[in-house]
Amino acid sequence: MTGWGEDDAGILRLPSGRLIRGRGLRNAMPTGHPPHLGIYLQGAAPPEFGWDSRWVRWPDFWLPRDPAYTAEVLTEALRRAEGERVEIACTGGVGRTGTAMACLAVLDGVPPDEAVAYVRRHYNRHAVETPWQRRFVERFTSSGGARS
Repeated sequence: MTGWGEDDAGILRLPSGRLIRGRGLRNAMPTGHPPHLGIYLQGAAPPEFGWDSRWVRWPDFWLPRDPAYTAEVLTEALRRAEGERVEIACTGGVGRTGTAMACLAVLDGVPPDEAVAYVRRHYNRHAVETPWQRRFVERFTSSGGARS
């Protein structure tokens, strides 16, 4: 198996069975294998990690600067999580990470109006910290544009 273990720290199991790890970059790197792909949600470019990574410009407590690029990156993350270790991380691992994980849940078939509750139940009960992050999830589409 090349993916995460279901009991590893910070793991979210999506309805399809794919496992995604969420974490806070300010915390120590979890033990075990590194990711194959890391999605880093930061206001400024993160350091080089030594594995394949994508940077999404996303200031703390706000929304991604480029929603279409964010959707593209999350679609890649979902696809690669089929057989690879994928992690999503921001500084604390809660607000931006939770929002991105809720968007992944939408891509994986969770209704947008249920995705935040899904991530809070299965990843972190404080995930998705602001009202505008919640609205972003509720309006999220794979193209990055808002649904009407």
